Amino acid sequence: MNIKNNPTFFSVLKALKNEEVIAYPTESVFGLGCDPDSQKAVNNLLRLKQRPQKKGLILIAASYQQLQPYINDEQVSTEQRKKIFTSWPGHFTWVFPISIIQTPSWLSGEFNSLAVRVSAHPLVRQLCSCFGKPLVSSSANITSQTPCRTSREVVLQFGHQLSVLSGNVGRHLKPSEIRDTLTDRLIRAG
Repeated sequence: MNIKNNPTFFSVLKALKNEEVIAYPTESVFGLGCDPDSQKAVNNLLRLKQRPQKKGLILIAASYQQLQPYINDEQVSTEQRKKIFTSWPGHFTWVFPISIIQTPSWLSGEFNSLAVRVSAHPLVRQLCSCFGKPLVSSSANITSQTPCRTSREVVLQFGHQLSVLSGNVGRHLKPSEIRDTLTDRLIRAG
């Protein structure tokens, strides 16, 4: 879908710039997102989800370059990097060591790592490109409830507390697979 044909795109982009929480379609479900550099926005997202900060969050991006300020990829070997790049853009999330200098604890929680993904969803890619950086990405649901797969479900679960980017989720029925970059350990099956 082209952003010119999506009447909600620019209102969602404005909400991001105003440090608000948004909902948007991803490869499998609607996600809740916000500016990763805004502690206020991240705290609001966590409050809406009823999720503890210590669990950490995922960043979703249009490109690897958008993720680099938040991760320390110097520890990643050429072979590991090749495997990651083969899976992106796509429905794969990789856990990287954090950038000690730039990654705030409100993103990493109690960990020294951060989960990141370069999305294959066209609306996510356009949104991150226009915003100029990655978004926090967490499934659009109150913790312990079913993740939303439509904008209508988002409104039913959260009311009108956030801007919703209209669009369809991708073809995947499960959340993204999550693997550790350094060990290749499976953290969550996709």
